[in-house]
Amino acid sequence: MLTALAHALSLASAMGWEILWPLILGFTLSACVQAVVSHEEMSRLLPDDRPKSILRALALGAASSSCSYAAVALARSLFRKGADFTAAMAFEMASTNLVIELSVVLVVLMGWWFAAAEFMGAPIMVAILILLFRRFLSKRAVETAKEHAEKGLAGRMEGHAGMDMAVRGRGSILERLASSEGFTATSHYFVMDWASVWIDIVLGLLIAGALAAWVPPQFWQAFFLVHHPLLARIWGPLIGPLVSVISFVCSVGNIPLAAVLWNGGISFGGVIAFIFADLIVLPVLDIYRKYYGWGMTGFLLVTFYAAMAGAAFVVEAVFGALGLIPMEHHTLVVEAAIRWNYTTWLNLLFLSLAAVLLWRFFRTGGPAMLRMMNAPDMKHSPARDGNHSHSA
Repeated sequence: MLTALAHALSLASAMGWEILWPLILGFTLSACVQAVVSHEEMSRLLPDDRPKSILRALALGAASSSCSYAAVALARSLFRKGADFTAAMAFEMASTNLVIELSVVLVVLMGWWFAAAEFMGAPIMVAILILLFRRFLSKRAVETAKEHAEKGLAGRMEGHAGMDMAVRGRGSILERLASSEGFTATSHYFVMDWASVWIDIVLGLLIAGALAAWVPPQFWQAFFLVHHPLLARIWGPLIGPLVSVISFVCSVGNIPLAAVLWNGGISFGGVIAFIFADLIVLPVLDIYRKYYGWGMTGFLLVTFYAAMAGAAFVVEAVFGALGLIPMEHHTLVVEAAIRWNYTTWLNLLFLSLAAVLLWRFFRTGGPAMLRMMNAPDMKHSPARDGNHSHSA
């Protein structure tokens, strides 16, 4: 028993070590983007579900935090302030599927094919969702959801979603980032984003390590119909989101699980559908219940699932036609070893960068803001507080 546990922990540690530097890089780049992109005008920019508004929703989502809980909270905030419900849901999907850190981790952990598939599939998923909403979402259902949203019931990461620390003023993006305020805002977003998803990352690594160590290959091969290629391509996108729903892991934390499932034999489309489904895991569904009521929660579950599975089918068909689906179901990251190689050097380099950002965070009132991350409905803009006026 102890040997099996040690093996699982060893695998989880190895995977965590392998993805450490891409996580730091991704969160740093994401923090830089958030530091110069304001949330202030988002609701005004998303008045309807026309293509122009949806494209804005995708762009704004890609520039936001990858935390699923923060994305869900911010989407409700936008909806309450007047944004179109469909556009708010498009923003929510983009903020967990088009963000920088997800792409970086996917490239390092699983290969560029999966990052490219995610990038192509996310807009397709949103397009399918919009068609479903236009066909089946009634005005009355939206009004009922708005009534529930106005109750202001707390979910998770309400404070984090409400923080708007973007640097205003003139000057280029680089000039604003290089300013004292830009450095501070970047450090605060970096730490806040880490604080919001570290539990999911650790949980994802532990579950992935346990599955890789304890579940025999024969089980995965039977479960994913590996010996029936045609059925496997149909089954994968259908079962992928359901596996995600019961995993309890969302955001970047489900990527190690995706690697284990791919090694186990799930189809290419199944992996993509699994990654897409971080917005319908059980804890997030419970938040939808609080935000919008049972009726809208059921509607979101069904339409999100259909959009995720449908987009995965399209992605697999396109990548298969182009010959871009990897032939081998193997990711090198699922190994029980930490070696002194380029990964170690990169980890040391980016850990130094993280240390600098942490130092700035603690020097500029960061801990006080961290305590407000789960506070409901933050109304102020921390970037304008005195806490952000300190210099290094």
